[in-house]
Amino acid sequence: MKKQTIHIGSFLIIISMIATSFSGCTMQENQTHQPSEEVPLETKSQHLVENLTMENFATVYESFNDEMKSALPIKDLQTAWTSLITRYGSFEEIVKTRRTEEFGYNVIYVTCSFSTLGAVDIRFVFDNQSRIAGFQFVPTQNTDEYTPPNYVNTSAFTEENITIGNQSWLLPATLSIPNGMGPFPAVILVHGSGPNDRDETIGPNKPFKDIAQGLASNGVIVLRYDKRTLVYPEECASLTNFTPKEEVIDDAFAAISYLQNSTYVNHSQIFLIGHSLGALMAPEIARETTALKGIILLAAPARPLEDLFLAQYTYLAELDGIIDENEQIQLDTVTESVEKIKSGNIHADEYVFNTPYSYLEYLSTYNAVETTQNLSIPVLILQGKRDYQVTYEDDFIVWQTNFENSTRVTLNAFENLNHLFISGTGTPTNTEYSTPGNVDETVITTMLLWIQNILKTD
Repeated sequence: MKKQTIHIGSFLIIISMIATSFSGCTMQENQTHQPSEEVPLETKSQHLVENLTMENFATVYESFNDEMKSALPIKDLQTAWTSLITRYGSFEEIVKTRRTEEFGYNVIYVTCSFSTLGAVDIRFVFDNQSRIAGFQFVPTQNTDEYTPPNYVNTSAFTEENITIGNQSWLLPATLSIPNGMGPFPAVILVHGSGPNDRDETIGPNKPFKDIAQGLASNGVIVLRYDKRTLVYPEECASLTNFTPKEEVIDDAFAAISYLQNSTYVNHSQIFLIGHSLGALMAPEIARETTALKGIILLAAPARPLEDLFLAQYTYLAELDGIIDENEQIQLDTVTESVEKIKSGNIHADEYVFNTPYSYLEYLSTYNAVETTQNLSIPVLILQGKRDYQVTYEDDFIVWQTNFENSTRVTLNAFENLNHLFISGTGTPTNTEYSTPGNVDETVITTMLLWIQNILKTD
């Protein structure tokens, strides 16, 4: 079997949130005057991408301003790039560039084509000296055509574009509203890690859109929103103590608050569905509020994230049955970083796997299984058996062992579903995320029946 070239920082949906979100600028530092451009920024950005593809990281690094050089050393720049290559496949070509002005900065998006997952935008933020003040990989606006699943009945609901959050962190969102008088039960969707959009788009697939419209077709309001790290990458990267609270929890609470003030919603029937990192943090969200009727965990990790990282890297490296010399060197480096996290030998200003100390410190004291044991609300845990990222054997079985005798927790595994809960066959790989598909209808049905059974007891 052919495998992708594997590098340090292997594709990891779980903890990729910082790997693609770097910046040395803040809102207070924005300058509205334009830089002088001896070379157009579009051309400069294309040259930067070309240097990344040739692994000329020192050349790219020298284009950073001082704050970016401090925030993103050459080694971390290399890790971020090789993480992208592992996730999206080998670089093919630059498709296009576009320029915007955001918060007084010139921003260039370079849309690039990759062999595995298609297109992604490389986002360069330039200061008034034409130096790089921000650097990020984001979902491209040049997306593949989306095909809705058969279980979605578009005549059964409407969708409204809304905004959630406070003035510092306003987030664009979509509310899917069933037809009828209401009030309706409601669900909030909480993403996996990385700068996800509200549909949790990956390649041509939009699992959160599938879930939202599938549930809304059957009488459930669904709120989904663009993630904070997508809308405010520079601001997130400039936070000195960035943790899952800032990445996930605070905005979930903002979504809860919105639903509690909506006349469409039965305020005593609010549920939360978390996927991957969202599933990991869903028990903590539930612990901190009395507003949730129940939570659903999709592909919920039961292991420390550094163990997931190492396992995923090893899995992809071994797909063809051989770990070559270069892969072994990289595997040794990954193992060394994992051991560093486990030993706690990390400085307060240090990044490991492009993740800040504050984030790792938070996770070191958090256990999702134990937190779930102390909840009083119903929990549904779903797992795809073809998921190589959060696995049936190493994660779901832990949940099952702890809750198989619980009347409050329901567990269900699906034989042919991957990490996105899309059906597939054969050996699971990261390449299948480039194949169009939809969340399996049995997952939608399982969630609907679980919600309806809980509401029957009211």
